[in-house]
Amino acid sequence: MKKRHQPYHLYLDNQIYFVTAHTYLNKTFLNTPPKKRKLLKKIKEFLKAFNFKLHAWVILGNHYHILFKVSRGRDLPKVLNKIHCGYSYEMNKIENRKGRKIWQNYWDWCIRSEKDFWKHFNYIHHNPVKHRYVQKMEEFEFSSYNYWIKKMGNEWVMSVFREHPIIDFTVSQDNL
Repeated sequence: MKKRHQPYHLYLDNQIYFVTAHTYLNKTFLNTPPKKRKLLKKIKEFLKAFNFKLHAWVILGNHYHILFKVSRGRDLPKVLNKIHCGYSYEMNKIENRKGRKIWQNYWDWCIRSEKDFWKHFNYIHHNPVKHRYVQKMEEFEFSSYNYWIKKMGNEWVMSVFREHPIIDFTVSQDNL
């Protein structure tokens, strides 16, 4: 029996998406800086190849989050497949682990409003603190947080956090 995706995928053109992808069985596979850098390189490579614009990202030990604008919505699953397959192929080749499964699934959310965008933007940057990797967001290397501090300044970033407080985006089965 094939189970449908909950919630349904919406593949809309010129839309912003939030994506979370988990490693197989939530294993802490992304456990070294080189592995995280290689994943970020794949994310940027394939988003650019499909003319998607990356707004925010974070890579933790067993999952990542990205916030980006698509040009063609129907390309979203293709891009994620290329990121995951390309990354898995390279890592398995480097570690001599032919056929090992690295990615389990992904979850996408079509951003509904400007408020929704900024809450997800903040959630991404706060994620390393939430999962206790660091105590302060600026201490975490594998996030776009420090990029935004350099580009827009600390006051701008803090104003975004004040105006759009972080909430927990965990979807319970009761809400589906």
